[in-house]
Order: sequence, then structure tokens, then C-alpha cells
Amino acid sequence: MNLADINALGDRIRGEMAKAIIGQDEIIDHLLIALFSNGHVLLEGPPGTAKTFMAQCFAACLSLDYGRIQFTPDLMPGDIVGSNLFNFQTSQFTLTRGPIFTDLLLADEINRTPPKTQAALLEAMQERSVTLDGTRHALSSHFMVVATQNPIEQQGVYPLPEAQLDRFLFKLLVGYPDAAEEARIVAEYGKRSGVQRPDAFAIQPQVTPDELSAARAAVSEVKLVDEVVAYIVRLVRATRETADFESGASPRAAIMLANAARARAALQGRDYVIPDDVKQLAASVLRHRTLLSPAAEIEGRRVETIVADLVERTEAPR
Repeated sequence: MNLADINALGDRIRGEMAKAIIGQDEIIDHLLIALFSNGHVLLEGPPGTAKTFMAQCFAACLSLDYGRIQFTPDLMPGDIVGSNLFNFQTSQFTLTRGPIFTDLLLADEINRTPPKTQAALLEAMQERSVTLDGTRHALSSHFMVVATQNPIEQQGVYPLPEAQLDRFLFKLLVGYPDAAEEARIVAEYGKRSGVQRPDAFAIQPQVTPDELSAARAAVSEVKLVDEVVAYIVRLVRATRETADFESGASPRAAIMLANAARARAALQGRDYVIPDDVKQLAASVLRHRTLLSPAAEIEGRRVETIVADLVERTEAPR
């Protein structure tokens, strides 16, 4: 698969998503980048902004096994990864696989379950495997998590552990639509009754598992010159040096930003990364990997504003 094929594939998936999703173009672009760079995505926004429906439509565009976990306060780790149950007929333990054994996993309202259960995803997201009773079980090479969560100000939610957040390539903020988009949403969905499902919009799969593997291999060949690598490193290190952050981003953030920039370049039909790829993705990669200093919190500063300032101040290659 060449870069022109990846560009066309991205356009086809966007077209299928547009059958059901009005607006949210930037979110959909980030989902595509995560798909081709083998990353996970966290969608955060208030209830009723189509986070879950968007993830379902995205899954419908892919010929991948799809699973969903509705996170609740009483969910246990075994409900996610499965367990070894004793079979009295064979007098042996038999593995009962949990819903995590799939290709694309929707972790819905992930911050409504306690950290102990949230941590059950850690190994799966990092190593694409789970360990049960000392035995390692491999997950699909296409394994991807699309998680949704409500803002931490909502009641009955648990903040995700920092180690968990660091496994997500992007944290995307799903906001309310503008007036024109909201009018289109009401006009379209106001005439539909019952639960909205992707199949009601005739969304068709656009990519097979083999095509996805070929596309990811092509993305990995996109050129990342030394000047752009140095720019990424300077930008990430700047998050550790500014007084506005108590804790900055780690080297993993720099690696993920580089991989995401490659995927963005490929989706635009380029075989090389430019500084603008890095700039456009910086906030989505860094917002959940930094911690505001007490002074910045008191001043009411936002992570996105500080990252934008750092991007502006960090010299980019010409």
C-alpha cells in the first residue's frame, strides 16, 4: 500500500463517518491518525455530545472485531480480562476470555470505575497482552482502545491514574457543536425515534485487517529528518522546564508525537513529516501528560494555552 492509497482510505472513512456524525471533523481526523499509528484514544466531553456513538460509527467503518465495556463502579478486573474457571467435567482450569480479547475496544465512561479496575487495561494497552495466573495471553496486533469519559467535575467519577493516561496517544476534548451544526443535528435526528445505531445509516466497512497492517507498515516508512526529531525533543523538554507545569511530558510522549506526525503526513499523501504536523498534534498528545503547577491553577490557566505558548516559543526548523 502506498501513500496515495492511505490518503484515499482516510477520505473513504471520513465519508462513511459523515453519514452519521455531523461536524467533529478534527476528532475524526485524530481517530484516523491513531488508527494508522497504532495508538489509543481518550474522548472527554459532557454527556450527550455523541462520544459513544462516534466510537461506534468508527468501529463500523473497520472490518475488525469490536467489543464494548460499560464501566461502572462495581466492575471488577476479571470482568475485563477474563478468568480461569475450573471445569468439573475435565477437572482442569479453562480460560474464559473477557471482552478485552478483541480488535477495537470501546471503553465507555472509563472514569466511572475505580482505579483498581482501570489498571486492568494497562498491560493490554502497552504490550497488547494480558497475564492471567502467570500465563501471558497475546491480544490482536490491531488491538486499539477508544475510551470515553465525562469531565472530572461530574459526580461519581474517578480520575484516571497517570500511568493509565500515559498509554493513550491522544486525549481529545469533545465540545458542544456550534449553532449551525446543532440545528443540523436536531433536524436530522429529531425525525428519528429510538436508539441510534450505525447500521441505521448504512455505514460500510472500508478497511480490512490486512489493509490496515499494510497501511501501518507504509506509515512507518514516512521520513522523519533529524531537524524535526530535534524539534520534537525541544518541544517535549520545554514542558519540563516551564514553571507553569509541575510535571512535564516523558520521552514516551516524544515517541508518540513522532509516530502520530508520521501518520498525519501519510494521510495527507506526504512521505515526510513537516513541523506543522507536530504543531497540530502537540496539544492532543501533551494535554494529559502534564500537570499544572499550583500557581498556574490559581491563575486559572489551561494546559492547551500553555502548550500553544510553548509551540509558539520553540524554534521550528525551516
